[in-house]
Amino acid sequence: MSIIKQIYKPSMTVGQVYAKVYGSPGLPLPIGNVLELGLEHDEDVKKQDDMTALGGGTHAEVRRIKDAKLTMKLADLNVVNMSRAIFGEASEKAAGEVEDEAHAATLGGLVRLAHIQPTAVTVKKGASAGAATVVTAPGNYEVRPEGIFINADAAGVTEADKLWISYTYGAYAVIEAMTTKSVELQLTFGGLNEADGGKPVVVDIYRASQGITKKLALINKDFGALDVEGSVLLDPTKTGTGISRYYRVSMA
Repeated sequence: MSIIKQIYKPSMTVGQVYAKVYGSPGLPLPIGNVLELGLEHDEDVKKQDDMTALGGGTHAEVRRIKDAKLTMKLADLNVVNMSRAIFGEASEKAAGEVEDEAHAATLGGLVRLAHIQPTAVTVKKGASAGAATVVTAPGNYEVRPEGIFINADAAGVTEADKLWISYTYGAYAVIEAMTTKSVELQLTFGGLNEADGGKPVVVDIYRASQGITKKLALINKDFGALDVEGSVLLDPTKTGTGISRYYRVSMA
């Protein structure tokens, strides 16, 4: 039977989503586990009333596509997905070592260091780094991924003491949020229809914007996810009779 004439076609799809910046060289890359992916269409419907007889009705109607919206729920909060979802610029910080980073002590407060996840920490106090004496950790402070927490009842540190902190740190990424504009992506969905023997359903979205995530959960009891939306935009490079300039669905 010709696949075009096939009637039985239940659908329940899973699969990989690949993306690259629209117009960029190179191949689309997988973006990780996508819990939801969908397209929503909005119509602009114009109707002309039938005024030729009693009772009314519609004499003519024109339907045009007003908008096609892309929706995604991203389960992998990797640097690329996070950057795109918060309009951020990402950079990588190489591992390094800091000597005598200066801070003032606040009892019961956090010393937010210039880098995260410090190791091999040495804390000294004194008017200058050269004259400072070492403060031992037990009873005075805790090393945390976000910095150095000074105990409220620290025995060896007093309020406003000048601290000199030396430490090492590993490589990490920094994303400066809300510093760039929306990205335009070329997307491919490599789907498998579980309800129809795992047959492929491949969708190519030629050009789509990605908006900022509506919510970024920082503390939550369940797995985190990024809910993002965008618009499917016209791709002027797609030409020819019967050729979509927006997206294409291929299915077996």
